[in-house]
Amino acid sequence: MKYIAVMLCCLLLFACKEQTKVDTSGDWTMKGFQKADSANPVMIADGTLQFVCPVRDSVVHWAEKDVFNPAAVVRNDTVFLLFRAEDSIGKYAGTSRIGLAWSIDGFHFSKYAAPVLYPENDAQNVYEWEGGCEDPRVVQDSSGNYIMTYTAYDGNLARLMVAHSSDLMHWIKDGPAFAKQMNGRFTDIWSKSGSIVSTYSKGTPVAVKINGKYWMYWGDTNIYMAWSDDLLSWNIVTEKPMTSANSDYAIKPVFGPREGKFDSDLVESGPPAMITDEGILLLYNSRNVPSKGDTTLAEGTYAASQILFDKNDPAKVLQRMDTCFIRPDRAFEISGQVNQVCFIEGLVKYHGRWFLYYGTADSRIAVTVK
Repeated sequence: MKYIAVMLCCLLLFACKEQTKVDTSGDWTMKGFQKADSANPVMIADGTLQFVCPVRDSVVHWAEKDVFNPAAVVRNDTVFLLFRAEDSIGKYAGTSRIGLAWSIDGFHFSKYAAPVLYPENDAQNVYEWEGGCEDPRVVQDSSGNYIMTYTAYDGNLARLMVAHSSDLMHWIKDGPAFAKQMNGRFTDIWSKSGSIVSTYSKGTPVAVKINGKYWMYWGDTNIYMAWSDDLLSWNIVTEKPMTSANSDYAIKPVFGPREGKFDSDLVESGPPAMITDEGILLLYNSRNVPSKGDTTLAEGTYAASQILFDKNDPAKVLQRMDTCFIRPDRAFEISGQVNQVCFIEGLVKYHGRWFLYYGTADSRIAVTVK
């Protein structure tokens, strides 16, 4: 009964139909980012990095193919990136692992020799091998520990996963984010890109509760929501209350693509969502298909935009940008493993400036600064 009551409260919170007001003034947005052309790309593939893969039981050059899609945090006055790296072997032409790099200026990074989160011979191997561990997003909790959401890919299905760490180096995997909800009802759905609502304390995202719960935007194609008591186990918000007598578990979207615009084909969460004076600001990624979207952008262009939610009702859209604020227009953003991609995932405030880190053409990492 307690679980049912909690879900009923959640559904009341999310009962309002999305009312999107397009804002063109930009007053609520993070505007003024400039790509750091003198430093970009700030990270490229590195064939010198190697470790013994516990699954292959052999030495693997784990970052020799591509590096992209990083999370970012500030720790001890240092910027750390947790980035996705691919090797160039296996049936998927590359297994993904998550590496760690550090910088004392936000532009020039040194990489640790071995990845810090990767497929192992553990309970998560069935979800992670051999596609790997992809696209991290990282927040701190109130005690200073780090929570990572990442995507596990087994070659057929992407699953949103959770891990935690006290030092960024040593991670404990907590498994699929939705595994405990309704006896695993949502363990085997396509899920990825978890953006946890946070304040940016000392430049780093720190998860905070709203109405007694942590909240997360997640998904691609549409953006959905989930809530948690502990940041490790998450509960998807559905259209109807989840009870043993109700089999209708349709997942409730909070916003989606728009016909005729740059985000016509899909939307996908970016860095951890930020609580501001105006509301909850989510920077999000999108993909365009000219036949139903922006005809001035190339087929499959990934660009990024911003949307604002009510800080007391995280599903209520207040404002949404009518345009993208970052798109591929540099050579290394236009051409690569996947062409025409700027994919934002890591945001920190460092030495008084905002640093937004993004993957370019699924091949390199760049930064834009304001």
